[in-house]
Amino acid sequence: MNPLATSDFHTVEGIARVVCLEGSVAWLEPEQTGGCGSCAASSGCGAKGIGTVASRMEIRRFPLANVDGLRVGERIVVGVCDRALIHAALTAYALPLATALGAGGLAEWAMGSDLATMAATAAGLSAGILAARIGAGRLAARGDLAPHFLRRARPGETCGTGEQ
Repeated sequence: MNPLATSDFHTVEGIARVVCLEGSVAWLEPEQTGGCGSCAASSGCGAKGIGTVASRMEIRRFPLANVDGLRVGERIVVGVCDRALIHAALTAYALPLATALGAGGLAEWAMGSDLATMAATAAGLSAGILAARIGAGRLAARGDLAPHFLRRARPGETCGTGEQ
């Protein structure tokens, strides 16, 4: 049973295409969103190479347990709990920033030296990055950020619309 379908949490949805099946694992690529085709380099899109859309999409592939009989080429809607995304953003950005500013402010208050403040800020940032890395590892280990299968995408459905 889909854990997101039975919960009271809101999900952030996205559309992905099944690109490969390996045993009981389906490999997905998220569909590109945005205004592709309007830039000067749009004629080169799709060709594999460093920095092309195709190479960036291949890097973004992710696995999903294929318990729903997915097939290559099929478009599906996947979701991640919005609370998990907020928690991840706070872990990745707010925690290092808070430790850097806190350590720098404490050093300025205690010592009043610019050099000590800069050193404490750098040390606080390093400690915050380490703490964020540990926190992100815990989020990943619990599977909080792993996308979950919600449904098969309807024809013409685009990301976030649920309709044509």
